[in-house]
Amino acid sequence: MRREELLAGGTESSAMTVEWAISKVVRKLEILTKVTDELDRVIGRERWVEESDMPNLPYIEALMKETMRLHPVAPILVPRHAREDCKVAGYDIKKGTQVLINIWSIHMDTLIWENPTEFNPERFIGNDIDIKGQDFRLLPFRSARRMCPGYALGLKVIQSTLANLLHGFNWKLPNNMKPEELNMEEIFGLSSPRKYPLIVVVNPRLPLHLYNF
Repeated sequence: MRREELLAGGTESSAMTVEWAISKVVRKLEILTKVTDELDRVIGRERWVEESDMPNLPYIEALMKETMRLHPVAPILVPRHAREDCKVAGYDIKKGTQVLINIWSIHMDTLIWENPTEFNPERFIGNDIDIKGQDFRLLPFRSARRMCPGYALGLKVIQSTLANLLHGFNWKLPNNMKPEELNMEEIFGLSSPRKYPLIVVVNPRLPLHLYNF
């Protein structure tokens, strides 16, 4: 894979996840309130969020995980082939069989998740559900040798970007739009971006001198 392809893929997937997260919180203002309360308590209002702050922001992490559960970057993983005969859940898989793994269906499995279609970051508070390919309930970056090579950077970019956007700005829908009126359709393909770009109104919530980069 060429360097520019890696950069494009990483940028698109991170931006898509952040856009979905913002879309979700502007539709559920109680979640937005919880996020900003955590940010104000941990960070205060005199500086931006830094990478070293992330371990102290569990709700931001939960928000990211829940967004990636509902809107995985790659709903169906790139096709693979079985390297040898094997048995999975009682089914015989012959060597050479093309294998498609539906991550979206795993993330929507009612045997794993309670009310899976509901956006609820609290489901990730107080548990150790891993996002790095070690817990097969949540596989946004795939797993093992075939997992996303840029997952570590992707996690840092998504968390940092999301935290600073929510910390630095007040968010509201335009033209007195009600939260339930926001179109949440997505495009289902190799990735799952919003069908229509998110349009919101933002205003600074920190002292203005912090915006002079």
